Amino acid sequence: MRLHPRDLSTRFAASPRIVRRLVPIGLGAFAALGHEAWMSGGLAVTVALVLAFLIVPSHRRAAAWFGWLLGLCYFAVTLRWLVEPFLVDPERHGWMAPFAIILMAGGLALFWALAFWLARWIAGRGALVMLWLPITLAAMELARGHVLSGFPWGLLSYTLIGGAGSVLFASVGPYGTSLVLVAVAGSIAYCLSVGRWTVWAGQGAVFVVVIGLMMWSVTGGAVSIAQTPQTLVRLIQPNAPQHQKWDRDWMAVFFDRAIEQTAGGDPPDVVIWPETSIPAMLDYAQPWIEQMSIAARGAPVVAGIQRREGADYFNSAILIEGPQAVAAISDKSHLVPFGEYIPLAWLLEPLGLGALVEQVAGFTPGVGDGMMQIDGLGLVRVLICYEGIFPEDMQRGDVRPDVLLIITNDAWFGKGAGPRQHLVQAQARAIEQGLPVIRAANTGISAVITPLGDIEAQLPLNEAAYLDASVPAALPPTLYARMGDWPLTVLLSICILAGGVARRRFVVDLGGGQG
Repeated sequence: MRLHPRDLSTRFAASPRIVRRLVPIGLGAFAALGHEAWMSGGLAVTVALVLAFLIVPSHRRAAAWFGWLLGLCYFAVTLRWLVEPFLVDPERHGWMAPFAIILMAGGLALFWALAFWLARWIAGRGALVMLWLPITLAAMELARGHVLSGFPWGLLSYTLIGGAGSVLFASVGPYGTSLVLVAVAGSIAYCLSVGRWTVWAGQGAVFVVVIGLMMWSVTGGAVSIAQTPQTLVRLIQPNAPQHQKWDRDWMAVFFDRAIEQTAGGDPPDVVIWPETSIPAMLDYAQPWIEQMSIAARGAPVVAGIQRREGADYFNSAILIEGPQAVAAISDKSHLVPFGEYIPLAWLLEPLGLGALVEQVAGFTPGVGDGMMQIDGLGLVRVLICYEGIFPEDMQRGDVRPDVLLIITNDAWFGKGAGPRQHLVQAQARAIEQGLPVIRAANTGISAVITPLGDIEAQLPLNEAAYLDASVPAALPPTLYARMGDWPLTVLLSICILAGGVARRRFVVDLGGGQG
């Protein structure tokens, strides 16, 4: 007896509880494989979501639980590198590792739970939920990128980076691309469910037109890249393991290694050191800065350093021009929650957790636009580590930078998925803005990325070396660079509000039923 796709939901609802728990967990894990380098872009996410949409429970509470389990395993597998910071000093912090990944994955999965609940609330119990889920899930992905300062790591759209679908980032950004990806899955699931070839043809035509227009909006960029004079930049990768980086016996070793890399070979036009690569506070760093300037042989140097201003501490980048000259300072403004500051600290202190707040909240967010004028590169937007994952932070004010510069210490992320996922997000920023990205990472992956998101040159992970590479020129501002996320935010808001209003009157299931 042939099982029709529309019967899957009924069969799933009647299955044992253990099956109803394990299936969304398995689908979430499979979707997370889309972030692996060996997986074809978007395939794992599409397959997993098609199956999930076909069997989503008909009751709102059950649908929310289903969405939470799906998201729980998706985020747990995608963000498995979160345990790495706790293993730097395993005797003191190792016990926290499982709690960190469970709490983070469980918290982020709440957004997916709300998406599934909301879709069922609007659509009722029929197949129409498969067309509402892309809207609500995209809205919740947008929300998790902003709520409580946001954490947009592991967006569904990032599985498309490196493939043909990555061109969508230039038109609609990461959240809009997630909407397109999930809409494809929802449309396939809906067509399988209702079994109407006319629906297949109509939706297919719409997607071809929409995606074609988006791809057309960014064509021709490769020509402008090739025609523009280029600057030779040197990226320094000292490869200091996190457990040794601040060890007094090793700090000089890693600094000397970076000095040797700076002084090697033919002089470059610009030298870039990674985050916190100068092992001294800025007030006491003059001897180190002099060595760096001499090794650079007249080239400007950008390097990461910590500095103090009164009672405030900053994670900063400095521009060195000459042995005595710190020409510019840029402070990190988007700090890491629970790593550089405590969210909602004002709530914790009355609960007797003031000591925890003081211990963790060691840094102050910087102010300013993060811009540096650097000879050979032009106007540069400097991003320190975590700041590079926020698409809305790439431009501040009305002046467009010529280059995006990311300095980072990915030793915190281990030797596996974390550094690669961080690099993928840098590629996304390049496509979104139509700007080249220079990325200097302590342990890798250091790279120069074209405005089309292609990696022009890179250093392997966990290798001490320097990289000389030409910096491609910027493309004209993309549609996403000009518009940002507000059109998508308005569109999703209108759709959800309209769905909520319509629900109060009637819910029509285009598959033949009434919810």
